[in-house]
Parts: sequence; structure tokens; C-alpha cells
Amino acid sequence: MTGPHHTLTEPASDAAIDTACRVLRLPTMRAQFADTVARAEREHLSYRGFLAELLMAECEDRDRHRSERRIRAAGFPRPKWLSDFDYTANRNVTPALINNLATCEWVKKGEPLCLIGDSGTGKSHLLIGLGSAAAMSGFRVRYVLAAKLVNELVEAADEKQLTKTIARYGRVDLLCIDELGYLELDRRGAEMLFQVLTEREEKNSVAIASNESFGGWTKTFTDPRLCAASSTASPSTAPSSRQAPSPTDSPRRKPNSRPTDRRRPSDPTASRVVGSRGTNLCGGGRSRWRLVQCSSL
Repeated sequence: MTGPHHTLTEPASDAAIDTACRVLRLPTMRAQFADTVARAEREHLSYRGFLAELLMAECEDRDRHRSERRIRAAGFPRPKWLSDFDYTANRNVTPALINNLATCEWVKKGEPLCLIGDSGTGKSHLLIGLGSAAAMSGFRVRYVLAAKLVNELVEAADEKQLTKTIARYGRVDLLCIDELGYLELDRRGAEMLFQVLTEREEKNSVAIASNESFGGWTKTFTDPRLCAASSTASPSTAPSSRQAPSPTDSPRRKPNSRPTDRRRPSDPTASRVVGSRGTNLCGGGRSRWRLVQCSSL
């Protein structure tokens, strides 16, 4: 190891720093070195302060590039950000609800999310925006249209690559499936989609945007049993709330028993998935979906 180069001139030092940044792959430090030197001299920064400025700039730039790579890898069809969502155009969606989801705690916990509403109510915008927020937070995200995913799975099955394809979709932290319910799936396609959801069960999050309520998913999954099963494919670890009694049920209490706590969960997006006739689609009370109702269906 050579000793310190005390005799380096200023131009030689600049050239050595430039070369070292290239070798060590520090492009931001190389680009900002001259400006940071000038500012350090002007503001009388210490050696430690000067070095900290350069290292922090390099770290921040790398974080930004990693986030951009994750967003590109997600395959979003167009950039959509939560900050651009027009809440005045859809009074059913509140900033508080979306800001809660933007923290990505539900992704960290592996909880499922469903955005339901008519066409033009902002489901895809929110789906892409929440996916982008997750990617910016460091999560691996993948976006895909439901029909495109099914076609890819069918082609993979024909090429005997189905297991590998399902595993690939199972590895991402958040899988965003858009436009579920727009097209009816045949039994084979529905079963393959169900396998993807099952691969993610209790491990990673799935976010689904659909123009059909849960009760209408039988139009997409033509087998009613598969439709019910698909709604249990991505349960979260959060405790499920109790099923609300139907209007015809009269609550009964045993003598000296305490009344049931019927308070709503603190999270406004947490919702028990219930079908059109009160049928629990979440598999015996294990699951708890986060629901964003973009319009009444």
C-alpha cells in the first residue's frame, strides 16, 4: 500500500479523485465534487462535514435510482401518483383513507386490498398510485391486467413452464391485478389465476381493482366454488372482525354474560368480505380484506 501523496498538485488531486470515483462507481460524488468543494470553502465546512455531504448525496441518488428501477420493473402502463388523484371527482374516496394505505403497512403485513367501483371512478389510478408508493418504499411490485395474466399462465402451461411462472408472481411483495371482472374467465384460466393467488397466501400482498362487487365475481369465475375460494386466497395476519348479524337475527345473551364489543376497527379500510347475500367469502373468518369502495355497486 502506498503512502499519502503530499506532493499532489490541485489539478492532479482533482484528476485522482475523478479516477477513484470512476473505479469505485460513485457517479454522484464525481458529478457533485467540484460544487461541493466550492460550497465547503465558502461555508467553511469541516473535513467531516464535507465528506458527509458527498456521501449523503451518493446515498440519496442511489435510493432514487433503485426506486425508479422498481417502478420500471413493476410494469405500470403509465405513471400515476396518489398526489395527482382528484378527490373532488369522487367523494367516495377520502384523502385520509388513501394516506393510510400509502404508508404501505398493509403490504408489510401481507394483507390483501380490493378497489371496487364503476368504470371511470379512479380504481386504476389508485391501484397504480398505491403500487408506485410501495415501490418507492422499497417493495417489489408487479402490475398486470387480469386477462393478460391469465393468457400468460395459459401459454406457460402449454410450454410446461406454469410452475416457474406462478412462482415468479409469488415472489413479489405486491401483485397488482387490474380490471378483474371485465372479462369472463373459463374454468382453466380461473383455476390458474387461483393458483397465483394461492401461491401468495399468507405471505405477500395482492391488490385487485374490479368493476364488480364481491357478489358479482361469479361472472368472472364461472365456477361458484372457485369464486368463493379466490376470495380467501390472500388473507392477512390481522384478526378478522365478527360477522355482523342479519336484520332478522335477534341477538341472544346468556345470563350474566358481557355484551359483545361491536366497535368498528380503527382502520377505515379494513373490511370483512361479505357476498351479496351475506355469505362470508373469507374462509371461515380467517381473512380480512382492505376495501376501497370507489362507487356503489
